Amino acid sequence: MGKQAIGQPNPDAGWRWVSERGLRVVTGDTTLPRYLSLVSQNLPEIEDLIPADDSILLILHRGAPMSSALRAALAAPLADAATQTGPLHEIAVEYGGAAGPDLPGLARRAGISVADCIERHAATDYTVAFLGFQPGFPYLRGLPDALCAPRRATPRVRVAAGSVAIGGAYCGIYPADGPGGWHLIGRSAVTPLFDPARAAPALLMPGDRVRFVPA
Repeated sequence: MGKQAIGQPNPDAGWRWVSERGLRVVTGDTTLPRYLSLVSQNLPEIEDLIPADDSILLILHRGAPMSSALRAALAAPLADAATQTGPLHEIAVEYGGAAGPDLPGLARRAGISVADCIERHAATDYTVAFLGFQPGFPYLRGLPDALCAPRRATPRVRVAAGSVAIGGAYCGIYPADGPGGWHLIGRSAVTPLFDPARAAPALLMPGDRVRFVPA
């Protein structure tokens, strides 16, 4: 494929091969702009792009070399990409109660009332940074600092689909029932976040915006 040996880093470009077709690009705080930039260029050798917390995994088509265009894209300035935004999704949430049992504790931790906690959470427009954990699970940036909280010391065995939760500096929505260690603050009745039968299985994609509306 005309590339460096597998696993050897390219310190100048900030990337390294992690498999025959996988290229891990360290992006830090620029993950989303870099992802949007690469998506917009539709480079033919790229089969898939998977953004994460501080990196992007590029999967190349089998046998495809790393082109000069891709090398240039990884080194290009991000001023234009940073202005791109995705569609806005307004999602109704039932805050507190059985749907959000951790909300009172988060409010106490922040030194505010439950009503203030809800108001602050719903007053923010969030951006989908990346997907992970479960298929279609959105990691949302934009959480007010006062509401940030480390994961629960003891994860729950079952979290209901649609639950809105806080973990660290992120907010998220559980697409399916399953275990989870984030703080539950409410539940949404949003259209399934992940449906493999849809043309685009994930409802929320990196770069999309989310606004929560108290039900």
